[in-house]
Amino acid sequence: MRSLVAALAVLVLTASACAADDEPPNTYAAQAAAIGESLAILGWNMSVSNLRIEGEYVFVDIDATPSQPGGAHAKPEDLRFGLYGALAHPIEANAIGGCRNVTDLAVQPVSTPAPDRLAGTVCLGPQRDQSQVRGVYVYSPRDRMAGTTNAHPAAYPVGLMPTRDTDTGLSVKTASVDGFRADGALLDPRALGDPGAFTGNGYMLLGLEIDGLAAQYSDESIRRGGPTMVVVAPTLPAPGLSHACDIYGASVLVLPDSSREGVKVRVSLCTQGEINAALLYPTVSLIGTHAALWTTDG
Repeated sequence: MRSLVAALAVLVLTASACAADDEPPNTYAAQAAAIGESLAILGWNMSVSNLRIEGEYVFVDIDATPSQPGGAHAKPEDLRFGLYGALAHPIEANAIGGCRNVTDLAVQPVSTPAPDRLAGTVCLGPQRDQSQVRGVYVYSPRDRMAGTTNAHPAAYPVGLMPTRDTDTGLSVKTASVDGFRADGALLDPRALGDPGAFTGNGYMLLGLEIDGLAAQYSDESIRRGGPTMVVVAPTLPAPGLSHACDIYGASVLVLPDSSREGVKVRVSLCTQGEINAALLYPTVSLIGTHAALWTTDG
């Protein structure tokens, strides 16, 4: 009898292990696969391959077709890629237009050779700490899970007041704030008393520190079905008012290396447009989204 019970226990444990093995891996609820494999994400069947480092840039080739013929999918210009690993600062770039600063003529930037096809090279950089790069991820700043948006004001020259987001377990605070006119002239905070200073267009570079416990952030991400992105508004499509705005962008996905016990992300984001809206009335929003991750270690 004892032998029978022991045998049954072994069978149950084995079945449980097999079931666990069959479950798709995830990092903060982002779908995960090895470089070279395909994932269904944002209405696309997308493969990522040939991750390589040349100079200060990381390159990766993508090939994608709609998951369902004629089905809804994220617009190519809304797809944003980023480097995954224990990086000091996130590095992201748009799929379309992200290679405009790369002079290597051998690089074929991502394009849409047909309405139902997305193919080419994504350019991510400059990135000097390349030894930490373990993969790439993709998301869309326009893909927003219903009921997950928490928006906060971030006015120049104070920025965002220290914020604890209970839905994600993340804390966000301002590290730096710089305001500029559209011509690149740096604004002095004393300009707030000048009625003529805030006319025309302008932009603000907002440095943020995002911290939290990895276990809590992971639990909340899994509960919602995806990680959190931080999005600032207003913004303009690239090329915007400043090259810095093109580099930093207006969003970042919080997807830290899974080996870390804590979330520690340092990022700069750009608000831009009509100067009053961009500097005096911008917002910082934490929003749940869907993402996919390809890693070199599978």
